[in-house]
Amino acid sequence: MSVRSTPPSPSSPPSAPRRHLPRARGLLAGTAGAALVAGLLTAPAALAAPADLDPLGSASELGVDVPVQDDLLDGAAEAIPGRWLVQVSGDPALQGGSAGANRTTQKKVEDSAEAAAVPFTVQRSFTGGWNGMSVSMDDADVAALRQVPGVEAVFPVLAVEAPRPADAAPEDEYGNAMTGADTLQQVDGLTGDGVKVAVIDSGIDYNNPDLGGAGTDDETADFPGDRVIGGYDYVGDDYDSSTAGSTPQPDAYPDDCGGHGTHVAGIIGADGEVTGVAPEADLLAYRIFGCDGTSDTDVILAAMEQARADGADVVNMSLGASFMTWQDYPTAQLADSLVASGTTVVISAGNSGTSGTFSSGAPGVASDAITVASVDSTHRRSPFATAAGADRGYAAAEGAVAPPTSGELTLVAAGEAGTDAALACDPAAVPAATGEGQALLVSRGTCSFREKALAGESAGYDAVILHNNAPGSLSPTVEGDPALTIPVVMASQADGLALQEALAAGPVTWAWQEGTTVLENETAGLVSDFSSYGLTAELELKPDIAAPGGSIWSTLPLEEGGHGSMSGTSMAAPHVAGAAALLLEKPPELTPAQVKSAMMNTADPLTWSLAPDQGYLEPVHRQGAGLLDLVSAAHTTTSVAEPSISLGEGEDGPRTVTITVANAADEDRTYDVGVRHGVATGAPTSDPEFYAAEGIAEPSASTVTVPAHGSADVEVTLGEDFGEDGIIYGGWVTLTGTDEDLVVPFAGLSGDYQALTVLDDAGAGLPALGVSDGEGSVNLDPDGGHTYTMQDGDVPYLAYSLAYPAERFEVRAYEVKKNGKLKIVNPSVGHVAAEDHLGRTESPEVWAWDGSYALKNEKSKSVKNGDYLLELRVLKPLGDASDPSDWETYTSPRFTIANPTPGKPGAH
Repeated sequence: MSVRSTPPSPSSPPSAPRRHLPRARGLLAGTAGAALVAGLLTAPAALAAPADLDPLGSASELGVDVPVQDDLLDGAAEAIPGRWLVQVSGDPALQGGSAGANRTTQKKVEDSAEAAAVPFTVQRSFTGGWNGMSVSMDDADVAALRQVPGVEAVFPVLAVEAPRPADAAPEDEYGNAMTGADTLQQVDGLTGDGVKVAVIDSGIDYNNPDLGGAGTDDETADFPGDRVIGGYDYVGDDYDSSTAGSTPQPDAYPDDCGGHGTHVAGIIGADGEVTGVAPEADLLAYRIFGCDGTSDTDVILAAMEQARADGADVVNMSLGASFMTWQDYPTAQLADSLVASGTTVVISAGNSGTSGTFSSGAPGVASDAITVASVDSTHRRSPFATAAGADRGYAAAEGAVAPPTSGELTLVAAGEAGTDAALACDPAAVPAATGEGQALLVSRGTCSFREKALAGESAGYDAVILHNNAPGSLSPTVEGDPALTIPVVMASQADGLALQEALAAGPVTWAWQEGTTVLENETAGLVSDFSSYGLTAELELKPDIAAPGGSIWSTLPLEEGGHGSMSGTSMAAPHVAGAAALLLEKPPELTPAQVKSAMMNTADPLTWSLAPDQGYLEPVHRQGAGLLDLVSAAHTTTSVAEPSISLGEGEDGPRTVTITVANAADEDRTYDVGVRHGVATGAPTSDPEFYAAEGIAEPSASTVTVPAHGSADVEVTLGEDFGEDGIIYGGWVTLTGTDEDLVVPFAGLSGDYQALTVLDDAGAGLPALGVSDGEGSVNLDPDGGHTYTMQDGDVPYLAYSLAYPAERFEVRAYEVKKNGKLKIVNPSVGHVAAEDHLGRTESPEVWAWDGSYALKNEKSKSVKNGDYLLELRVLKPLGDASDPSDWETYTSPRFTIANPTPGKPGAH
């Protein structure tokens, strides 16, 4: 996943997945004016720290722009109505099953579903890495389909947003130097020659000379070629899965019109103006995104299976469905199948780091894949202006006029540095421009970038120069209606303060410049602010490793200038994919598990990005083993059988784990055994509290000697006694030798996972019943009593927020009889809607009921008019469905259904 700056235009990183439980959802709006919105913007109260935890502050207190309701964009993944993935019984062929047997089982399921009056149309059949079908069907029939013999699970097809890069960047050579890729190229002569790397993305512009092309924009030329040797376009230019009626138009030419895939491919294997990590690797291009809009997990599954069939040694997937942290989602299952069959799979961790913990997603949560976090590079390449005697790099805001490459403006400060006036959040307080040729200097903070930009435009300025209020580069978005008519750019905190100081001493001129400049990165070597946190829903440690992804210069399609800069975990993953190609080129031949272990065992744990001068290490569930050290990975002769340790929940007390250390050298190796701890995180997941928390970590010995061509075991007791449920803690078991240092990351969750509250109040009294406002949004109706016509969206809504992943989500409906007794609707099934394995939500979501329900093995029916209430039930993650204490329940107030056409589902 990625975030990009000029060229092309920047935008914000994708946010949370939007899920359709089998009904349409609305947007949450305020009741009584802005009452609800105000509630949603209120951060949950911080929990008191347990006595043995040292609190370090919350994410928002430490300067993280924690998303709030007004800031949220559509999610990185939204379930597509009417499309589902049906997993059937039997192992996939790559996991020991039979493709023929799987096809037979799928046909039996299709026949049984038809006999049970649950019709569907098969779109694709999968038998190799995942055994199932993608189907189109009535959403109301999904509950019945789950009862059909042979059906193991039913998952929604997710619309996956094309990752939108957005940040300034350096030459790729800086990223290569950070991990030692340049050393392996120059000293060891490794280039990835003969290794096939598949790029499942928006395609590759194979016309780009850095990727083997002749330099002429022609999709029918240069393919297949010496560098991009094969691939397929699954979708065509116009496909957008989120647009009703949009259908894929595949063809033989996986040319890239979006830019993302070409940038990824250049990081892996460019050889020209940009030098990739593996500049002689063979590239395979599988295009699953159109020029704009979303793709879907059905198409992604097809591309994954084809990459394996085409003999890919490495598959790179810089994409994913944020917050879908369950490892049984089909794309994650298929990723593990590819690894089991001998393919190294590398996946981006996601760009939802500002949204807190449990924010990564599928397929990156796949257990055996290498999931990659992003680290900011040492330098960044940026468009720039000169002001106050220095070059001032900037990122252009999306939704504004493109900045010019010449001309001068006189800077005017919105207010004195450090004051509210400097924020330009009150348009009335912004000093009016006194004439043409002036730019307003504004500090980041409090209100949105768009509000600041509009205030400057309204005050008569010809440009708005925003500056950061914290270290690091950032690309803003000012999109909206009406569009901005002036340039808006974002400068660094240091440049902004320098300009403020210069303005206090006299006039300052901002002079636009042509081209780009290379600047030192203020956050070099720190985990990028957008990089997502683990754990998985099953409490497995993710991500696995970190690589340069913040501020990377690489290839772009010729029509976009040929080269440009992007940031994101999308850029970190291909760096690791290229590194895998180098390791696979070097004898002896490695398995995917050995590639992963070599990278993780030799990585270097990173300093905590939110307080880099305090001596703490970044949470292990955000960086994994640490920064990739490719030279050590290529030359180590020592390995650990398990690259990481996932401790799970801690209610049963500490665990003693055995670490097996193998030595392929001709001489014995002795290592000092130790433990380093990372910063821990606690509730709330959306704005986590950070703690200096050293759990129990007791090695059985202080040293271990590993014989030549032999192995030795080290036992380590790991756990916690914090006295608090839900603290995610961890660190690294360290093996320190004379010639090399090794690490084994570990993580766990304190106390009882099922003791945590899943249904979150969200500062708004959720869950709650809702009523349509008639304009596409939903008002809360906590007291009930509304009469729903079930027409034109006037249906009962449930607004809810999930603080943690949910094992199961159910809605039951009850008719309220005249005597006050409750009669359950759909007693043969027990509920009117259900879905398994939901990720935590980034913002409140809304489920709508049109009055219909699916009988067991039969078609849908609708309730009659009368009085009803709804019961929302959530099974806690990894909970026992037979244990009532593992369920959370909300019961709505009473409401009335008065449908003028009773028995028919309401229109939306």
